[in-house]
Amino acid sequence: MLNLLKNTLCKDSKERCAEILERNFGLDFGRKLGIVLLSSIIYMGASVSAYANIDLKGDIKQGSLIIGKTAPNATVTLNNESLKVSANGDYAFGFSRDDETQYLLNVTLASGEVFTKTLIPEKREYKIQRIEGIKKSITHPNVKAQTRAKEDRVQVKAARAITSNLTDFATGFIVPLNGVVTGVYGSQRFYNGVPKSPHYGIDYAGNIGDPVKAPASGTVTMWVPDMFYSGGTMIIDHGHGINSTFLHLSNSYVKVGDYVKQGDVVAAVGNSGRTTGPHLDWRINWYNVRLDPALALKIQ
Repeated sequence: MLNLLKNTLCKDSKERCAEILERNFGLDFGRKLGIVLLSSIIYMGASVSAYANIDLKGDIKQGSLIIGKTAPNATVTLNNESLKVSANGDYAFGFSRDDETQYLLNVTLASGEVFTKTLIPEKREYKIQRIEGIKKSITHPNVKAQTRAKEDRVQVKAARAITSNLTDFATGFIVPLNGVVTGVYGSQRFYNGVPKSPHYGIDYAGNIGDPVKAPASGTVTMWVPDMFYSGGTMIIDHGHGINSTFLHLSNSYVKVGDYVKQGDVVAAVGNSGRTTGPHLDWRINWYNVRLDPALALKIQ
């Protein structure tokens, strides 16, 4: 009877449950206290049962950001590695560009109930992009430049390792610049015919000074105006290891430690670093896992 009530009658608030029980069972005013108590139990049961199935948003494919939702006080593991879960049950993870691992997602509720799901990222085909006319000083930097680039990587790695309690990743992303897409995630680039590392962001064409908006709310964790390869570089933390990186900027309108809201203008398009022209390169990471911003934009 309890299961019947919670599945068919009480899918709204507990006050609404009380109304439905009284109307359907003809209970008088003197028993309303009992109705409210019973409806509270039913409503709580319905709330827990809502998390019986693992709730995930995002494509199960290479390069994808996955956003999960579970009950408060639940624990979540991915291949026996614990994932950070918010007080409201939000969590996130992602798959790298060439990930072919089979994953077991395990969700354990506070009641002790355990739910599992097997995840195998769908394999993708990536574009080949050939860029000619790149200066030798860019494709083969000198020792001084290599040392500088190594120092830059240390700063970026530290910013991406931040684990905050923010849950701004859970509300979705918007495009940071209204420009023509000129480069996509995962594409293999050949500079002057020589294969290089894959591209891990979305490139948007723009003019120097064009406004760059925060694709999701978060805290600015890094701003460096002159990195060797990426020039003006900013990182915004969206919580739980999910962060956005913006490359080749000409200016920043915020500082490290500032909390920005989705849609705020945070920087300006530039032509800084090693680039062939003004544009924005936007990237998303889950810690050190590089994700596809185009897939993140699809999550609602």
